[in-house]
Order: sequence, then structure tokens, then C-alpha cells
Amino acid sequence: MADELTSPAVPRHRRRLRLAGRFVARLLASLLAAVALLALVTPDGRYVARAAWEEGKILARRRPIAAVIADSAGTSPAERRSLQLVVDARRFALDSLQLTGGESFTTYSRLERDTLVLLLSAARRDTLAPFTWWFPVVGRFPYKGFFDHAQAVRIAASMREAGYDTYVRPASAFSTLGWFNDPLLSTTLRLDSLDLAGTVIHELTHNTLFVRGQVTFNESFASFVGTRGAIAFFRARGQLRAVRQLEAEWRDEKLLGSFWGATLSAIDSAYATHPADSAARVAARDTVFERMRRRLLDEVAPRLPTVPRARLERLPLDNAFLLARRVYAADLWVFDAVHERLGGSVQASVALLSRLAREQPADPFGALYRWLDEHPSGAVVSGGTTPGPS
Repeated sequence: MADELTSPAVPRHRRRLRLAGRFVARLLASLLAAVALLALVTPDGRYVARAAWEEGKILARRRPIAAVIADSAGTSPAERRSLQLVVDARRFALDSLQLTGGESFTTYSRLERDTLVLLLSAARRDTLAPFTWWFPVVGRFPYKGFFDHAQAVRIAASMREAGYDTYVRPASAFSTLGWFNDPLLSTTLRLDSLDLAGTVIHELTHNTLFVRGQVTFNESFASFVGTRGAIAFFRARGQLRAVRQLEAEWRDEKLLGSFWGATLSAIDSAYATHPADSAARVAARDTVFERMRRRLLDEVAPRLPTVPRARLERLPLDNAFLLARRVYAADLWVFDAVHERLGGSVQASVALLSRLAREQPADPFGALYRWLDEHPSGAVVSGGTTPGPS
């Protein structure tokens, strides 16, 4: 049979167009292959490739949680109890809190190691601006997760030599923000029941609301929903001891969040009195950190019944640590103030806070402050609805 393009029945101009189209397609394919090859020989390209490979392995290991619970031979009684708690917490988050779940946390993946990723945060010693990393689609983040733990340690060391404070810590879970159906990971399942329920609700909160370029708001909002949602979950189950423990931990977390904010203000004031890029500026900062550490141990620690003093003594108090903690605990009292004025309804709080953030994505914290100004303390908004400013 004659080739269609060489057949006399095909007009010459059509043959040229099809030949040109085939040439363009081959050229594009070659260019894409070259770009992919180039990406693999660059540090960022290798990082993305490693992350994609690890995420692929996580997704490939997924099994339905119901099947894992039913596997009496391969699943221990303790694992079954924890998995059932995840099922119940997820159902509560979707039905009672109206979070967006998709298929996230309906499957389970066993990992080959105890630590999922190491998160690296960094900041220069002479300024309070965090170092940020850019990622496709989601934008810039003030931390970077490494599946290659040795790489995280090497990069942290090189950044310290370049004049940065660095802070490396493990993470047992993460959210792909709804891009994939995130499974529950074996690293997360090792948490105690209170942290496990809170982590599930925290991560589902990211599926529900993600404001581009507002990492601190996103994480602090998820901290609020994760804890307040877990309190509501255990209260609905009649587990009042768990409720009291979580409420005590939340009070301590808010107090620490306020302390981190006060420390940031003190460091900023010290910087303001010294020229940029000066040794005196860094020395002034170190003096403030020494003073704030004494205050943390002598004044704040006795007011934190759920936080062991020894843990506070080990904290690496510097710019990287301070900014990293602030990401998850910025103005937590503001979220709680909205929650109180909505009558203590987590569902209503999630709905209102999400709407305000979507309406004013450039300044979501400012949107919360303005709403509070327009709804004075003591005035409960009726109906459990999501009203706008009056």
C-alpha cells in the first residue's frame, strides 16, 4: 500500500503541511528530551527527580485502609486500632468539619524507613527574612523537604558556612495539596492517638484551603483546625481526658506562639539600631537571643504544663528556628478569637476563615483582624453561618 503522504491523491500543499507537522513534532520531542536530560544534571532537576521517584514509591505501595485493617495476619492489633482511629477522624473531618478530603487518607503505605523527610529552614544571621525555595505550581516556600537525608545535612552545613542559620527537623507526614490522593504513611501511624487525629485533620485542612504565597497563614490555619478539630472529634466520642489534654496543649502552643512573636519583635528592634551587614548587628541579635532564652526558661516554661523544660533547653534559638516555628504558630489567638465569636463551632470557623482568606488572598491575616474589629468580643455570631462583615 502506498504511503498516504506520497500518494498522488494527496495534494502537494497538504503533503508539505503534514511533513512539516511531523518535523515539528519530532523537533519538540527532541527538545523536551534535551530539557529533561539537562534537568537531571542540575541540582534542582535531581531534587525534583528524586522527589518524584519517592512520591511514586509511596503511591505504588498504597493499600486500602479497610483491607489493611481486615488483614489479621499482616496487621497487628495496635496498628488496626490506629488505622480505625484514622478512618474515624477522617470521617469526622469531612462530615462534621466540612473539610475537603477527596481520596486522601483512604489508603495506607508502609515505608522502608522511620523518618519520611527532613525539612530544612534557613535565614541569614543579620536579617529576619527567611531563605525561600521555589517549587513548580505552588510557588516559594520557607522550607524544603529532603528524602535524601544526607543531602539535607550537607546543604545545611554549606549554608551555615555561607552565613545562614539553619534548622533541620524530621516530618512524619505531608500533603500534596490535593494533587494526589495522599495515603496515610507508616511514619504517621507511629504517633499517639491525639497527634494522629490532629495530623489527619491538619493535612486535610491543606486540601480544603491553600492560599498561594501565604505559607505562614496556611500552616497556622491548619494548626488551629488540626487541634480544634481533634478536640471536637474526641469530645464527640466522649473521650474527655483526651479533650482536656489537647486543650492544655493548645493553650501552651498559643503561649509559645506569642513568645516567638515577641522574640521576633525584639530581634527586629535590635537590627533596626545597627547598620545592615555589620558584626555589631549580629552581636546585638545574639544578646537578644540570650535574654529571651533566659525568659523562656525562667518565666514561660513554668506556665507550660505540657512542655518539658528539657525540651525547651535543647531548642536551637536562632533566626532559622524562630522563623520556622513562627510559620506554624503565627497569631494563633486570632483564629481562636474568631472561633469564640462563632460560638465555638469549628465547622463555622473553617468556613468563615476560608472565605475571608479567598476573598483577600494578599492579606489573609489582615482580613481576620478586620473581621474581628467589626464583630466585638462577646458578640456571638448566630446561626453557625459564615457571615461577612456587618
